[in-house]
Amino acid sequence: MIKKAFIDLGTNTFQLLIVAQEGNNYQKIHEDSYAAKIGLGGISSGIITQEGVERAVFALKYFQEKLNEEGVIPENIFATATSAVRNASNGEAFCEEIFKRTGILIKVISGEEEAGLIYEGVKLGTPIGNDTSLIIDIGGGSVEFIICNQDRIFWKQSFEIGGQRLMDKFMNSDPISPRSVQSLKDYLEEQLLPLTNAVHQYAPICVIGSAGSFETLIDLYFMKTFGQLPPIEQVSFELPIAEFYDSFLKIVSSNREQRMALAGMIELRVDMIVVGVCLIDFVLKRYDIRQIKVSNFALKEGVLSKQLSLN
Repeated sequence: MIKKAFIDLGTNTFQLLIVAQEGNNYQKIHEDSYAAKIGLGGISSGIITQEGVERAVFALKYFQEKLNEEGVIPENIFATATSAVRNASNGEAFCEEIFKRTGILIKVISGEEEAGLIYEGVKLGTPIGNDTSLIIDIGGGSVEFIICNQDRIFWKQSFEIGGQRLMDKFMNSDPISPRSVQSLKDYLEEQLLPLTNAVHQYAPICVIGSAGSFETLIDLYFMKTFGQLPPIEQVSFELPIAEFYDSFLKIVSSNREQRMALAGMIELRVDMIVVGVCLIDFVLKRYDIRQIKVSNFALKEGVLSKQLSLN
C-alpha cells in the first residue's frame, strides 16, 4: 500500500485527499478542505495578493500536519493549481514561495487539462452512461464545461468566468438586483458562445454538476426533504429540477443572513452560490436541459484516476 495525497489549490478552496493505493485500487484515508480564498482582492486584476499568499501558506501547513501524520512522502504529493494561479502575473513567484515555505511542489495546469481531469474525476464516482451529458465545474476562477458520455469526451473548454470573477463583476448589492442578474445572463450569452455551438452539435440531455455550488445544492435538498445531510459515503446524486428551482429562487431573493439561515448552507459558499445558481439557471434554460446529476468527485479525484491508470 502506497499513501498518496492530492491537493487541489482552487481559487476559493484548497482541498486535500489522502488515499492508500495498491495497484489500481485505492482506499480513502482522509479528506479535508480549507477556504484559502487566494482569488480574493486580486483575481480581477490578475494578481494573488500577499494576504492570499499568507492564507495559502497557512492552509498548506495545516494540510502538512496531516500529511506528516500519515507519513506521505513529498514525491507522492500531487498538488495542482488552477485559474487564479495560471492567470496571475505573480503565479510563478507564488509557486516558488509556497515551495520555499512548505516544501510542496505545485503543478499549474491549463484550463484544457483541468477540464480533462474533471471528466476523469467525475467518471471515477458517477456512472455517466451512454447518453450525452454536460459536466459543469464552477470554480472560483474558471468554469469547465465538458460534453461527454461514459466512453469519451466530445468537446471541452475552460472559461475564465468563475464565481469570484462573476461576484466582482455583478454582485454589487445583497440581495443581488434583478438588473444585475439580467446583466450576468447577457454576459454569459456572450462569453459562452463556443459552448452554445457545441451544445447545438452534441445535444446533451443531462447536466452533471461537479463539486462546489452543486454540493451545497444537494445539501439544501437533503435537509429540506430528509431533514439530514446526505450520507458521507455517497458521491453521486440526482437533483430534481423542481428542487433546484426552489433553492434558486430562495438564494437569489435573499440577503447573506437569510441565505445562511437555509438548512444545509455553509459559510464558504453563502456568497458565491448566488452567481453559481444564476449560471446553472442560464445553462438549463438556454440549452433546454431538464435533468441534473451531481458528483462530489472533481479535479483531485481526476488526478487520482490518472495515478491509478499508471499501474
